[in-house]
Amino acid sequence: MNHLIWRKSSYSMNQGGECVEIARLPHAVGIRDSKNPHHGHLTITPNAFRTLTHHIKQEQLTR
Repeated sequence: MNHLIWRKSSYSMNQGGECVEIARLPHAVGIRDSKNPHHGHLTITPNAFRTLTHHIKQEQLTR
């Protein structure tokens, strides 16, 4: 997966905060920790990614 182009949100600070990076795959979305990019990544479907970002924007996620 080294050939992927990873992007970080423009809202992310460069102060070592809690940031994730995403990359487009042919039929999925890769998600990884920007502080530890070599520790692997998650792969989810585009639909699951849209659902995740919708709930984040609506602050509907719980721990």
